[in-house]
Amino acid sequence: MAISRPLKVAAAQYPITAFSDVESWKTHVEMWVQQACTENTDLLVFPEYGAMELVSVFPEIIQRDLHKQLHALQELLPVFIETISGLAKQFQCTIVSPSFPVKLTDHFVNRTHVFSPKGLVGHQDKWFMTRFENEEWGITAGKKELSLFTADWGSFGIQTCYDAEFGIGSHHLCKAGAQLIVAPSCTETIRGATRVHIGARARALENQCYVAVSQTVGNAEWSPAVDINYGQAAFYSTPDTGMPEEGILATGIPQRENWLFHELDFGALLTVRNEGQVFNFNDSVRTDQVVEGETILVKRYFL
Repeated sequence: MAISRPLKVAAAQYPITAFSDVESWKTHVEMWVQQACTENTDLLVFPEYGAMELVSVFPEIIQRDLHKQLHALQELLPVFIETISGLAKQFQCTIVSPSFPVKLTDHFVNRTHVFSPKGLVGHQDKWFMTRFENEEWGITAGKKELSLFTADWGSFGIQTCYDAEFGIGSHHLCKAGAQLIVAPSCTETIRGATRVHIGARARALENQCYVAVSQTVGNAEWSPAVDINYGQAAFYSTPDTGMPEEGILATGIPQRENWLFHELDFGALLTVRNEGQVFNFNDSVRTDQVVEGETILVKRYFL
């Protein structure tokens, strides 16, 4: 792992907002990106299912139907990609966008897109689905493919919400070179949010990496999919040499709409992995984590 320059990251505590039209949504998202970039931020992380707010521009009969909304959203996928791609270019930053349910032939996946100043770079589909996604909403697991995104400051991967509660994805990403795992999340209870944060801290510990959590906040009662949201942003490390005693770099105030900023020093990770009190990462990469009956593929993208 090469030592690279410090990375300024912004993790959103993002509200699901209702809009009268798509142009209002564009203005809203631009305001959020501009606010983050006034802090000279390199990487912006939005939460899981933040794109569900686009459903608000459709008639109520679509808004209130869990299945109709998924199909209707596909009409707005091109403008969603075009808008965030334009913002990444305009503000010269990398954006982990709000996740978007994308239709693939005969099923939907929960997809997070990544944009750099070059435009759309790649995406990560969620692997493990919650009971609500599986049993009520009809959003299914993506292929066992992982995306590793690399820039001049280092490499990161994405583990979406429930995925962060399992070690396997982060294990393979860090083994391939990731120094940062971002965990976009959408949960409705303190218990749900806590599970994600516990998972994020465990991933930071076992891989001796950084983890950044972004979550939805507040209520959107017009939406049966994301009607209630509880969350807070956070940055975690392993509790080891040169890192905070409890591995907590920064946490936001729950339910407050804002960005949480933190600067990450990847050189410090190298020190921990080489000189730490324990060698979690070195011991972890000697193990082989698999999904029964499936092959895990890591794809590399350059920002």
